[in-house]
Amino acid sequence: MSLFKNKSVLLIIIIFISLTLGLNYISSPLFSGIPVLNYHQVNNKAHHLLTLSSQEFEAQMAYLQEAGYTTISPDQLVDHLQYGASLPPNPILITFDDGYEDNYRNAYPILQKYNFTATIFLITDFVSNNNRYLTWDQVKKMKDNGFSFGSHTLSHVFLANATDDDVLSELTKSREAMEWRLNQKIEYLAYPGGTYDQRVIKMAKQVGYRAAFTINLGRNLTNCGLFTLNRIPIFTGSHTLLRFKLRLKCTQILIAMQSLKDQLKILGAPTIADWIKIP
Repeated sequence: MSLFKNKSVLLIIIIFISLTLGLNYISSPLFSGIPVLNYHQVNNKAHHLLTLSSQEFEAQMAYLQEAGYTTISPDQLVDHLQYGASLPPNPILITFDDGYEDNYRNAYPILQKYNFTATIFLITDFVSNNNRYLTWDQVKKMKDNGFSFGSHTLSHVFLANATDDDVLSELTKSREAMEWRLNQKIEYLAYPGGTYDQRVIKMAKQVGYRAAFTINLGRNLTNCGLFTLNRIPIFTGSHTLLRFKLRLKCTQILIAMQSLKDQLKILGAPTIADWIKIP
């Protein structure tokens, strides 16, 4: 009886997935929305989830060029989402969080090789104060070559857990430091650790940010919230080129799979949920 029940549950799951995939193809084009990639480190020394090797990163950039992608800036993305401004063919925004030194040493030359730009969200207290992170001279050089920069706060505090005074300080002082150093308006924020709530969003708006990025998996449509912009994290699991292509091309399917997995856990079927592997 138990075996029959398990087979029935499995059949239901297969039917659900098939229907989900079919509906995705029919009613919600897989390629709708603007993709925003999210990286952290690129080097051949660290071996953890936040780090890609230089070879892995270059393979991904080569694929993007071969597939005809064009990198855009946060200004272009938000102008499109907010006002319907036109974008180049196959637009994509490449972002890095934290501002590690290897972004300049390793990622920057690769991006230049493929005529790509990127946006780096800086932890401003770490810039020029920690040899693992960028210096202001490196930031200025990349800025002069078309790269954009945004705030990742002063000290990488998880904002949803911070007091109002601390949130205000982290958001305001990091922005002020970058504006003073780079002599330009800083309008974009990436939430440290992806943590935020309505209080944090309200304060980010109040201090003058135009939009903010999460680490929520997804693409960005014209009706999305500007302070809950989705990204496609490239820092979990294995860093194979196939996995990269799946996350980029099949984002909506992966979201549906994650939703099913979560529902199975809620329904008391964690073992079956574990069978569902999200690339």
